[in-house]
Amino acid sequence: MTLIDGLAQAGSTLAQRTVPDPGGGVAPPGVAGSGVLLILQWIAWLAVAACVAGMLYTAAKMAISHRRGDDTNVSQLGWVFAACVLIGSASAIVGALIG
Repeated sequence: MTLIDGLAQAGSTLAQRTVPDPGGGVAPPGVAGSGVLLILQWIAWLAVAACVAGMLYTAAKMAISHRRGDDTNVSQLGWVFAACVLIGSASAIVGALIG
């Protein structure tokens, strides 16, 4: 048997096996309606509040820098925007990766 024949046989053996699908997952008993969802909601609210605070802080820094004649904080605003987009779409991103 040649190497190519061995690889072909191994490939056909692997193709016949099925990979189990865990689905979307199920919460353990007693967790589904408990405080886990509440904690996630609090974390999401804190993340949105941090985005707003970051925008306000960056805007204030940019205003002070502009008054001094410096424009170096524009990249910081881009990072804040990127964080806002990531936080806003976190649920959809995780859903797309898992589902």
